[in-house]
Amino acid sequence: MNRRLFIQEIGAIGFIAPSTFALAAPTDKICYSDLAGNLFYTEQAPGRWREKAATHLPKIEVQAADKGVSKIRVTTDHEMRDYEHYIIKHILLNENFQFVDEHFFNPIVEKKAVSEFKVSNYSGTLYVLSVCNKHDTWLNSIEI
Repeated sequence: MNRRLFIQEIGAIGFIAPSTFALAAPTDKICYSDLAGNLFYTEQAPGRWREKAATHLPKIEVQAADKGVSKIRVTTDHEMRDYEHYIIKHILLNENFQFVDEHFFNPIVEKKAVSEFKVSNYSGTLYVLSVCNKHDTWLNSIEI
């Protein structure tokens, strides 16, 4: 089907019958297990990229807090082949999946996907996303 025609048809359907998503009650919690292996990939749920887990899953190290500040080091063991195939960025999220910080990579300059973050006065789960330009988004977590 022609993409433009498809978008027009979906638009007409949306105008005639409002989306059930708009009518659904909001949820307070994200259902992690439903998203893993679909929206993002994990070691336990690598989805269609099963063979890619070792080089796409972010590895997280935490340096003990000094005056309430923890240093987080994230490494993705992935090639940085210029803009052809590389890790776009690392994203740090809190236990409620809220944005904390991110680091974008310039694969021309950075030949390894390593980022460092500082987190102040935080304890609980930290989630890290590693985003590949070809193999989607990978999630790992750590307790601090």
